[in-house]
Formats: sequence, structure tokens, C-alpha cells
Amino acid sequence: MHIWPGSPYPLGSTFDGGGTNFAIFSEVAERIELCLFDDAGVESRVNLPERNGLVWHGYLPQVWPGQRYGYRVHGPYEPASGLRCNPSKLLLDPYAKAVDGEIDWDEALFSYKFGEPDSFNDSDSAPHAMTSVVINPYFDWAHDRPLRVPYNDTVIYEAHVKGMTMRHPGIPEDVRGSYAGMAHPAMIKHFKKLGVTAVELMPVHQFVHDSTLAHKGLRNYWGYNTIGFFAPHNDYASFGTRGQQVYEFKSMVRTLHRAGIEVILDVVYNHTAEGNHMGPTLSFRGIDNRAYYRLVDGDEKHYYDTTGTGNSLNVRHHESLRLLMDSLRYWVTDMHVDGFRFDLASSLAREFHEVDRLSAFFDLVNQDPIVSQVKLIAEPWDVGDGGYQVGGFPPLWTEWNGKYRDTVRDFWRGEPASLGEFAARFTGSSDLYEADNRRPIASINFVTAHDGFTLEDLVSYNEKHNEDNGEDNRDGENHNRSWNCGAEGPTDDSEIYALRERQKRNILATLMLSQGVPMIAHGDELGRSQQGNNNVYCQDNELSWVDWDRARANEVLTDFTARLAALRAEHPIFRRQRFFQGRPLRGSGIDDIAWLRTDAQPMSDEDWDSGDTHAMAIHLNGRGIPDRDELGERIVDDSFLLLINTHHEEHTFTLPDETYGKAWVAVVDTADPLLADTGRYPFTPGSTVELRCRSMIVLQSGY
Repeated sequence: MHIWPGSPYPLGSTFDGGGTNFAIFSEVAERIELCLFDDAGVESRVNLPERNGLVWHGYLPQVWPGQRYGYRVHGPYEPASGLRCNPSKLLLDPYAKAVDGEIDWDEALFSYKFGEPDSFNDSDSAPHAMTSVVINPYFDWAHDRPLRVPYNDTVIYEAHVKGMTMRHPGIPEDVRGSYAGMAHPAMIKHFKKLGVTAVELMPVHQFVHDSTLAHKGLRNYWGYNTIGFFAPHNDYASFGTRGQQVYEFKSMVRTLHRAGIEVILDVVYNHTAEGNHMGPTLSFRGIDNRAYYRLVDGDEKHYYDTTGTGNSLNVRHHESLRLLMDSLRYWVTDMHVDGFRFDLASSLAREFHEVDRLSAFFDLVNQDPIVSQVKLIAEPWDVGDGGYQVGGFPPLWTEWNGKYRDTVRDFWRGEPASLGEFAARFTGSSDLYEADNRRPIASINFVTAHDGFTLEDLVSYNEKHNEDNGEDNRDGENHNRSWNCGAEGPTDDSEIYALRERQKRNILATLMLSQGVPMIAHGDELGRSQQGNNNVYCQDNELSWVDWDRARANEVLTDFTARLAALRAEHPIFRRQRFFQGRPLRGSGIDDIAWLRTDAQPMSDEDWDSGDTHAMAIHLNGRGIPDRDELGERIVDDSFLLLINTHHEEHTFTLPDETYGKAWVAVVDTADPLLADTGRYPFTPGSTVELRCRSMIVLQSGY
């Protein structure tokens, strides 16, 4: 097999129409073999002939898309010095655009023999490993481009590619659980009904199913165990894994874009699937362990871990940072995604020990002309010291606001002394973001997500029920801030059922009408339950998949969610670009926001501090919006009055005088979701409104 010198750039395999260039980084390698596999699995090896700037490379004519390949890296194996080259292990290309197959966790995948951690295992891993795939980069995008929906107009829907579509009766069985399934008209219709502007996909980078799960007959359903940062996960492809998954992913993005829906990827750059020093040798470990992984200072046999997974990406090394940035740019430029949510993002900012907002990672993202222009969402914590960084990320970033989640949960379950915290979160968390000149859009508001209870389970269980995970219910969060409303799990009690339905609507209404960017967890609008399991990361089955049959019984909740989204989209008062100031603006005689008691009088310091205030009204002044539209015109909206009762008893509210509004019409009532009564009649200033226990009414007034 004759190989030409080729080029050191770009890294990975690059098909040019006549052949394929291969390029791979390794500072420690002494020789690298390119391994090609035919359809029968027969392997052919050829040495990469050139080394330029620590990149090994070569060009093979007549190597076409669909070709499976891998690498064998010859070099030192000295674990105590952080060197783990082992040419008996077939390695994935870190820049592979597609991956075929999955590993079977045979002993040959490890560089030591089981039970002998200091031994050297020279068994060939190829029969048990995944292979990289050469892809055809050409695709007809039909003038598609990233959508760039402004944050303040964004409604995010967190979704799992497989779980969303596996049980949908309107989607053909052969594309359920796939990228094609996510782009099916049935899904587009649902997203559009909900007013969703962005789908945030749980990990779709190629990932590995953990050995501990495989041995229990379980799978890594969530996918937070990446091994390929450029490859769409092959198990979500409906018609092939020799590059077809790339076409299918692109087609999904193109279809969602045509519907006006952005695609945001949940990305896991903080660690890889190779685990700690006892893990398998699948790719990075055998290519250049010290470059790609953060090792313990003074003990390079072991890995520095702030992720709880066994290793952390070495963001102190230029090659790891290049990998990260090249991957991000690839997904924007070649795959047309619109943004990223970074799992355990604090780990990426640990250039030394502390989380540092001036780290090289932030600098690279900030100056990159491509990556800096898309949505960048941080999960602002990790498991290391000082890792909880809500409010601590640079101005370019938005953040999953964990404080919002905790506060709204506490507020609606009636925890004392939660009102002041609720006010801060409801109005955009200015205490977290305003000092850095960030705006309310810096807060990604959520109450539920993939990790934890669903909305249905949040109001149905006091305790987690994770027995199916095989860890004796030890896994998952213990402090869920949930309330079962009087019975643990399913119940036939009609009063408890009615209360749970109100609580779900209360939470959704709060989420959709708060300042910031709302994120809905997939299936919450459909009453999705995980039977009290708050950690279904390993449950790739009907426990975690969305039950679309259940959706028919929850049409009222789905329609209620859709009306909330429509209300938010129609009225800029709910998606302001600047924080409330608590004072009159632009000639308005009243404050931009006012917090009132049930007797319509302004809340006093005593009311705020009592810890026993469970009923209040919030007036949002549509005349006091400081924002301007794209033409520079000041935005003016209707005013709204939110009546909130978190108490276990009914409360009577007196509406404020006509200074606040001359007439009020109910547009949301969590105790009457269809507005069968209150939606018909206007309320006059000074009149009274009865609120059921634990409910909310939203009144609208023109000015």
C-alpha cells in the first residue's frame, strides 16, 4: 500500500474526492501505524510517513468515505511517568467524524491484565474496539445557516434524541429513537405548539456505555461519557453507521432550522470515557496521555479528577485546548448547530487549581470569531473545591441557574422565608449577574432537568426511588426539595390529584413568566413520570422514554404550557432585556415593578422579613420597559398583575386602584386552566378576587 506524505492539517481524516489525508497529534509517539479495515474486518497497516510539528500524517489515494480505520501508537509505556503507549491497542482518532461499532469491555481493551494492575497486556484489542470512519463532508444545506434567535426571545426545550421518539405512535418504528425521528413532522408540530425556539439535545457526541452498567445489563442512557468529540453518536442513526449518521444529523438540523428551531448541544468536554488509571485504552490515553489528561502533580500515574468520573481534560495543554476549540468550531461550521451547553463547565476553567474566569479556555472562546457568536450555556459547577460558580462566569456566557431551581421548588412547597429569594430569582437574579453588566438573559431558568425528578414526580414523591439502578437506592440526589402533596407516588385521592395538577401549573407559570430564559425539561408538559427515580442515567427503557400515550391524558397541561409560551412571546414585559429598577420610568407614575400585599398596599420590610408571607401580588408595569426594539423605538406593553397564593388556605385579594390599571382580565389561572370562569369577566380596581390554596392568577390590563 503506497502512502504519500500528505499534510499535517487538518487533523483527522479528510476526504478530498480522490483520496484521504490522515493526521494525528502525538508528542510522545515513536511510530504511528494507520490501520484500515475491510468489510470482513481484515486489518491492513501502514506507517504514517511524516511528522511535522508533533503531528504525524500521510495521504492514501483511493481511500473513500465509509472506510473504517484506527491507529496503533508505538512509544513508551511508563505509567508512573504518565506514559501509556501500547501498540496492541487499536485507538480511535480523536478527530474522527464518525464511529462504527461499540466496545464490549473485553480484557484486551485494557493495558494491564485483570487482577494484575502493574502488568502489561499486549492482547490485540481490535476485535473488541470501535473504529473511526472516513466521511464524505459534502452535504446540500440548501442555504441553511445558524438561526441566532435572541436570548430574550428564546424558549429552550431539553430533550433526549432517543427518549423523545421511541414511544411516539405517529413516528414510523424504523426511525424512532433517531436523529430522523427528532426531525419528524410529529415532533416539529409538538415543538411549534409549545412555542419552543431551541431544542437542547442531551449528549450526541459519540459516547461509551460504562463497564459497571454493562455488567448489570444496563446502558448509559444519558450519554455523559464521551469518547468522540466530533462524531454524532452512532446508536441514534436509523440507516447506517459508516458516515450515514453524519448525514442524518445534518438533515435533522436543517429540518429543525426550517421550522425556526435552533439546535443546542449538551457537550461533555470535561472528561472522557477512558476513566481513571484503571480504565481502558480506547483513544487519548494511548495517543498522548500527558497531553490530553490532567495528571496529579508529583504522581503522574493517577489522574486529577474534578468531574467524579476518573479523569479531567488537561486544559493546561495546548493540544487539549485545540481539540476542544476545533470540535466547537466543527459543530458550528460543518454541522450548523446554534450553541452549546457545557457539562460541568467549571472543570474547563481550572487551568491550575481554582476555577479562573481568566483561564485560557475562556480567553480562547471569547476571541474566537465563530464560537463566540453562538449560544454558550454553562453548567456552572463541578465536584472540585470551589466548583459551585453560579453567577461567576464571564459576560459572554449564560448559566444554568441552580439557585432559581432550588428557590422555585421551595417557594411552591411552602418553605418559610423563601419570599425574598423568590423575588430575586423571578426578576432575573440581578444579585448574580448585574454587577458584571450582564442582563437577565444570563440566567437560564429551570425547575427540572434530565438530572433529578420530572415535574410530575416533583409533586408526587418526597423521596427518591432508584432501586432499579442496582445501587440499593444510594445513587441520585437525596435533597430534592419536592413535596408529594399528601401521598407517596400514584394515588386515587381526587383532592391530592387536583393539588398536584395545580402545583405543576404553578411551577410552569412561574418558569415561563420569570425574567431570564426558560428551559422546559422534555415531557414535563406531558406529565412524564419516572416513578420516583431521580437518576435514570442508566435506564434506557420505558421508565425514561417519553410516554406519548400518557400525553392524551395530559392535554390540558400541554395546552396550558403552550398558552404560557404564547403569552410570553406576545408580551415583552416577561422577557425584558434589562433588570427591573424598582422606580418609575419614562413618565410612568408607578414603579416598573411593585410587590403588593393582599390588601393592595405595598409590602413593608416587615412583610418581607416575616418568613410567613404566603400570598402577594406582583405588578409588572408595561409602561416602564427601558428596552428598545431593533429600530430604536421604546417598547411599550400592557401591564400585568400576578396574584400568588402558596398557602394551604384560600386568600382574598383586593385589586389596586386605577393608577395601576383601569380594568383587569384573567389570562392565566392555575386553578382553572381552561379559564372556564374567570376569563370571561373583567375585574375593576378595588374589587376582590378569591384565590384557591396554592394557585396563581395572572391578570392583564391595557393602559
